Amino acid sequence: MLHQEQHRTHRTGWLRAAVLGANDGIVSTASLLLGVGAANATHRSVLIAGVSGLVAGAMAMAAGDYVSVSSQADTEQADLALESEGLDADEEAEREELAAIYVTRGLEMELAKEVATQLMTHDALGAHARDELGISETLKARPSQAALASGASFTVGAAIPLLTAVVVPNTSLLVPCIGAVSLTFLALLGGLAARVGGARVTVGAIRVLLWGAVAMGTTAGIGSLFRSST
Repeated sequence: MLHQEQHRTHRTGWLRAAVLGANDGIVSTASLLLGVGAANATHRSVLIAGVSGLVAGAMAMAAGDYVSVSSQADTEQADLALESEGLDADEEAEREELAAIYVTRGLEMELAKEVATQLMTHDALGAHARDELGISETLKARPSQAALASGASFTVGAAIPLLTAVVVPNTSLLVPCIGAVSLTFLALLGGLAARVGGARVTVGAIRVLLWGAVAMGTTAGIGSLFRSST
């Protein structure tokens, strides 16, 4: 029976964008609501701030991820074009270069040359992309996927503290309720992301929870300063 292992590297592209988006959605929106709420603003003002933060944050996350990952994709395409030119100009030199890479990884020279020859016969550019440049189908940059994942996940994350503000009209309870609900979901998010990525759930939850609490506490404190000065 063929032995099969369940690897998780194929998830790194969308998982990173989704976790970052959801985490930022909860933290930034909750912090914004806590800061405005702690400044003794009206319930309506808190909701307006929350909706504005959700829309602006989702668009910023999607645009930012698209631009950054597009830059990575452009670099990959430029390297592939350069490698393709090298293969057209001197395929033998490229074969020797690929064989030398395999030698550094532990193969004997003769075997390395044979492997390089066979791989280049099958897909010369693919072999050099994977083993020389580190570009593979699994890990290559996908700007649209990253933008959609981060924008959508930010919206989902930001909706949590915003919906909490909607269902808690009592301004005196607004700050503690938003803080408690947001921190709870942050811990769940950190644990879920760690589980999907194959890491320790507790460590992932605590890591996200800690930084979320610092951000929310800081903005709530700043809001309180403005309230005490008015």
